[in-house]
Amino acid sequence: MNLDTWLAGIPPEGEIPPLERWHPECRGDMDLTIAADGRWLHEGAVIARPALVRLLASVLRREDDGEYYLVAPAEKWRIRVEDRPLLIVDAERDAAGDWQLVTNAGDRVRLDDTHRLTVSDTPRGEAVPEVPVRFGLAARLGRNVFYRLADTAECRDDELGLESGGAWHSLGRWDDEAS
Repeated sequence: MNLDTWLAGIPPEGEIPPLERWHPECRGDMDLTIAADGRWLHEGAVIARPALVRLLASVLRREDDGEYYLVAPAEKWRIRVEDRPLLIVDAERDAAGDWQLVTNAGDRVRLDDTHRLTVSDTPRGEAVPEVPVRFGLAARLGRNVFYRLADTAECRDDELGLESGGAWHSLGRWDDEAS
């Protein structure tokens, strides 16, 4: 599979294509893996061009079958995702005091009732927060972002979390044995 040929019909970088309107038949599996640490691997080699990763992420969706697909108007290809396809790499408060998160693919997500932090286990069995982004995709909090949020968090009913967008966002349960 030639990525450059396949990507020719995709809108320019920075635009999220209308994936909700594209419903082509699956053409098969692409040898592309998104590793749990956020690296994108095509045919075993790391994709070193951040712009290419952002472009591929813009056409990625998770479907009802639980599988991840790169989708173009005429075809789609199933890929492998080890954990979550995106990572939260930055966080900042906006003028209203709500948290704005940024993914490694350039998505900006405001923590609110629709985009709520939840805690789930990674493939290694670690409980790490994640947030829904778009098209069935979720992003794990990077360690640095977790610590930034935890620094401003409060504890409620043995749960560490924060308020943003009018909703409570969990960063995890307080473990008495760890204190």
